[in-house]
Order: sequence, then structure tokens, then C-alpha cells
Amino acid sequence: QVQLAESGGGLVQAGSSLRLSCRASGSISGNPPMGWYRETPGKPREFVATISSTDNTNYASSAIGRFTISRDRAKNMVYLQMNSLKPEDTGVYYCNIALARTGFIWGPGTQVTVSS
Repeated sequence: QVQLAESGGGLVQAGSSLRLSCRASGSISGNPPMGWYRETPGKPREFVATISSTDNTNYASSAIGRFTISRDRAKNMVYLQMNSLKPEDTGVYYCNIALARTGFIWGPGTQVTVSS
């Protein structure tokens, strides 16, 4: 019953910026951790950034200094601001919410393509 929907992906040139958005709907109790992961063909889904129930953030090494995860609790949304994009950032970006009883729930993903 909890669903996530990502938006904001697109095709951009290296050095550009994108802001991904994820809206959570359904019955959500408390302020669960949320995060962003990405996937490229032939590789497993990898961690990009997370934000905890107390708004502590963690980032993959490749994201530090370029990406920022944030949330709007009132709107049940989480964002990923991506600056100085590189071709290696290309992939399908998935929003995630960690629910205590059911574990991870994923959105359908949004495609980010960065050209040279």
C-alpha cells in the first residue's frame, strides 16, 4: 500500500545538474529512512545516498561533494540534487523507503543519462 514515484530524470550533458524527486504515498508511520540507488546494465543496484529518520545523511564516495539528499517531511518527499554530472553517473535511479516490518520498498525508477 506504500508506493514511491520518482521524477526528474533526463538526458543531459556532462557538467549539468538534475534534481530527482520521490513522492511517497500510502500509510506511512513515523519518519523512516529513505535513499537513492542506481543501476546500470550488467551491474547490481548500488547505493548512492541515504537520509535517516533524524536527517543524518550518507553518500557513496562517488557522490560526495556533488550530490545532496534532502527531504520534505510535510510533503512526504525526498530529493537528490545532482551537480557536475559525469557520464559514469548514467543509470536508472531508484528511490527507496525502509519500513520496519516490510523492509525496502522501491519506486519504478527514473532514467538519468549523461553524455560526454
